[in-house]
Amino acid sequence: MSQHTAEIAWQRDGQDFIGNRYSRRHSIRFDGGAEWAGSSSPHVVPLPWSDAAAVDPEEAFVASLASCHMLWFLSLAAARGFCVERYVDKAEGHMGRNAEGRMAMTRVTLHPEVWFPAGQAPATEVHEALHHEAHERCFIANSVRTEVRCEPALRTATTE
Repeated sequence: MSQHTAEIAWQRDGQDFIGNRYSRRHSIRFDGGAEWAGSSSPHVVPLPWSDAAAVDPEEAFVASLASCHMLWFLSLAAARGFCVERYVDKAEGHMGRNAEGRMAMTRVTLHPEVWFPAGQAPATEVHEALHHEAHERCFIANSVRTEVRCEPALRTATTE
């Protein structure tokens, strides 16, 4: 099996840590070399102690689910001979109390819009089956307890 790493680095830089007046901004480095600015969400830790422009863990979680689903969908579509022109997903994650009463990402809803060349789109039921199989195969969705929903939209190159 494979191993994946991420390095998280934060430094106090003289801020009032004990008084809880310190920046939550940090760096996230991935094993392939990409680097993101990370922070707590301003919904969790108010500004200026969080950085709204940085990626927060909740956003990264939603993006991870959406990305994994998309990559599986593209692979499955190609294997079945369907050419995908464009794929856009405006995924949403919702925080709430889980069954144990703890705050958690309780639901993620994917909203993938998939464009196919005019006259080459799969039938609606085939399109939905591809999304269902992508969800079943998604490593990230298989790793979490969060309810993950998928509400796909079928598009052709002439549809916006």
